[in-house]
Amino acid sequence: MSDLFLQILVAVCFIGLVIILFFEEEDYIFYSFLLITIAGLVSAIFIEEVRELDFYIGVIEWDVVFFLIAMFTIVEVLEENKIFEEIGNRVVKKYSNSPRTMFYVICIVSTLLASIVEDLSIAMIFGPIIVIACRKLKITAAAYLLGMTVCINIAATLTPFGSAQNILITNEFNLDFIWFITRFRIYFIIALFSTLIILDKIILKKDIDNCKQQNCVEDSEKEIFELKETLSHRRFLINLGGLMVYIFLLILIPEIYLAGIIGALIFVVINPVKSEDGKHNISMGHYIKKVDFRLVFFFMILFIFVGLMQVNGTIAILEKLFENVSRDNEFILAIVILLSTSILSGFLDNTPVTVIFIPILRILLNLPEFHRGPLMVAFILGINLGGNFLPQGSAADLMTLQISREYKVRDLNYKRLFKVGGLFSILHIALGVGYLAVLVYFF
Repeated sequence: MSDLFLQILVAVCFIGLVIILFFEEEDYIFYSFLLITIAGLVSAIFIEEVRELDFYIGVIEWDVVFFLIAMFTIVEVLEENKIFEEIGNRVVKKYSNSPRTMFYVICIVSTLLASIVEDLSIAMIFGPIIVIACRKLKITAAAYLLGMTVCINIAATLTPFGSAQNILITNEFNLDFIWFITRFRIYFIIALFSTLIILDKIILKKDIDNCKQQNCVEDSEKEIFELKETLSHRRFLINLGGLMVYIFLLILIPEIYLAGIIGALIFVVINPVKSEDGKHNISMGHYIKKVDFRLVFFFMILFIFVGLMQVNGTIAILEKLFENVSRDNEFILAIVILLSTSILSGFLDNTPVTVIFIPILRILLNLPEFHRGPLMVAFILGINLGGNFLPQGSAADLMTLQISREYKVRDLNYKRLFKVGGLFSILHIALGVGYLAVLVYFF
């Protein structure tokens, strides 16, 4: 009876944590600590293991924590020094005479960048650049923003560091860059270019034709700045070289946290901070203090929740449920994992979904009748593709909507993003089902 009580209590606390994420005005870190404290204290009454500090230290994936801190530091360096903004400016200036080519190049470049750093940063930087470029070309920005936000949700399927979820999965199952490229490159190419072609034919072509017949000038409350170089060519090339070195470090060094730390040190060194006396000094502290550590603490709390669910038997119950549904059929199990993680990631934040499913996958993969490849591919696809189901399922989608509101972009609101994003999410998942069928039955 006590086991059932604990399972229900911890599950309710975990669901409460997920619900809090929908209320952006609330301090989710306070409620995270409150809920995990309640779950931990009550669990400690019944389970001796939970009373020890070593339990909490042991369930936290410290490799992931240190990598996240390093990654967030790198993003702060790149954003403050306007590296991504400069990349966007140069793409727009080069292809501004060909709206269709610019559409493809912007979507591809933003997607590839989102496979290296978090998609929210890419949407935040590329969004205004897209709007300003389209205004100068006198075409509506809706198709370009839709293309960017839908495609960068595919980006995470390409690399082990394309999303926080992938970092968690990579660390737990010892995956690497070669494994991701080998398993996902074909899916990524098919999904990306089918998405771009459909958007081009259905939305972009119509918008371009309409704007040729009438002047598509949109009013904006935001100040329209000029697209111009934000830093010197030499500084840009140095940082671009640093970005290439960082990618190679992620590929070559198995310990992802170590690659992240070295990468952070490199970017801090090549981007010294100008002090009040005009001198440039290397300052890790300058960038570290700008990092939002709330997400780091949130991950640590999620790890503890999963640890509590493991010791009270909740994870074992969920694993048995999935195992029974599949009835020893690997393809059916892969589809169940793909659909369940996609739907949950669409309605909820995909990070808690990832943390809950990792121990379930660990148990399933230890069963002799199942192989690592298809189940892992289904898990990674489901977790990363579900964000397009609902705008609130993806931080990049919400940022795109915010930019659209601020710049008064015509024909892009919640309803349209929900419709377009949902349809493409169904397409991407359907492609995932077909891809899994090929993996299971032909390889």
